[in-house]
Amino acid sequence: MTIPKLGKMLAVLAVLAASLVVSASAESKARIVRLSEVQGTVQIDRAVGDGFDKAFLNLPVIEGSKLKTGKDGRAEVEFEDGSALRLAPGSEVDFTRLALGDDGQKLSSVQLVSGTVYGSLHPKKVGGKAGEKAGENDGENKSDQFLLSFADESVAVAEAAHFRVGFDGASKATLAVFKGKLRATGPSGQFDVAEKHSATIDLSDPAKKDTFAIARNYEAEPLDAWDRQQADYHDRYVSAGGSSLSSPYAYGVSDLNYYGSYMNCPGYGLGWQPYFIDANWSPFQDGGWTWYPGSGYIFVSAYPWGWMPYRYGNWAFAQGCGWMWQPGSWNSWYAIPPVVNPPKRFPVPLPPPRGRLTVMVGKGLSVNPPSGAPRHLTINPGSAAFGVPRGSVRHLDRLSKTMERTSRPVVVSSAPPVPSAPPPTSFGASSLTRPGMATSGPTHHSTAPPPPSRPH
Repeated sequence: MTIPKLGKMLAVLAVLAASLVVSASAESKARIVRLSEVQGTVQIDRAVGDGFDKAFLNLPVIEGSKLKTGKDGRAEVEFEDGSALRLAPGSEVDFTRLALGDDGQKLSSVQLVSGTVYGSLHPKKVGGKAGEKAGENDGENKSDQFLLSFADESVAVAEAAHFRVGFDGASKATLAVFKGKLRATGPSGQFDVAEKHSATIDLSDPAKKDTFAIARNYEAEPLDAWDRQQADYHDRYVSAGGSSLSSPYAYGVSDLNYYGSYMNCPGYGLGWQPYFIDANWSPFQDGGWTWYPGSGYIFVSAYPWGWMPYRYGNWAFAQGCGWMWQPGSWNSWYAIPPVVNPPKRFPVPLPPPRGRLTVMVGKGLSVNPPSGAPRHLTINPGSAAFGVPRGSVRHLDRLSKTMERTSRPVVVSSAPPVPSAPPPTSFGASSLTRPGMATSGPTHHSTAPPPPSRPH
């Protein structure tokens, strides 16, 4: 065995050793989800005992984590199946439960402390026959469970739904259902909110428990357009590009399809590669090491697509192809993925030997600007789309080919910002009732603004 080959083998063994801590925990019932969008002032409590700290894109979110946005902040948390929970400015949520049931169903409980959240959720059933709806034959199969709580109330999502919940932190909450339906439960009992309906819950008088009103419409809010833009991005790119990726997980898949492409490299098979890389680029050159209880240090990528390629599979360096991510190893969750055949003098990515502070690497960890994407962006060779907000630039594949030919930066126009305010709207007729009762007025069409145009 030659010395270079021995060095490469030692590099692989070192990375494997660093990854064993978290991959072993993948067999437990604990779950780890993804902070998939960060704009402006966003803070996270990682449940390490140090309170809130600055949040970054691609940070893992675990049971006990807390997330809050400032006046200019927005955030999104993406779950394993591609479901998402989005925080509007001035919001705070606690992830009180992220676990697996005995039958493998995902059990998620989130406490809305204050503010507004949007949910795009599609819980799945574990077991049973194809075509059965969630909840049928519960004696033989179980469904994923998602529970959103605020004050003494809770909202259960048993089937696919897209909704908004606002809570002032004390006396009033509002529910709006864009698609699907929600079931709310409180001291006064249980009631359903149907598609294109809304509910207002009055919590101001504890002696009267609560009162609520059901309306056959919902009032549009300024951030509805942002929420729809994010949901549209996931819907468009989760199945784009005709990729042959076969994965039990969907979080991060839309980013892979938007920011890169798959290829077959001789001797290595199927691999994925980001756009805008050059011969000097390395998948571990920009990011940071962040400490988590029970897992130790985890490498967090700074790239907007940097979730799945750092949690599953491995990175390989192939002559003639460069760095590529090879999907697989879905039963293991890596703190840092294995590296195959690294080039000579490749700096092996190793975690800090001690401490719990976040340690930056290269450009460090990144957040998007408070206002979203600027009107014009400069994309540089070797950037791997660092700093390019998702869905903001059209035809990234074509721009990447242009850069390969010229080896020069490209200046591009980005998508227009989300409108700051929706058109005027009003509620449909409704009736404020005593606790446990709800009635609806005449049917009205939703007055929410149409979704933004899809990027191409």
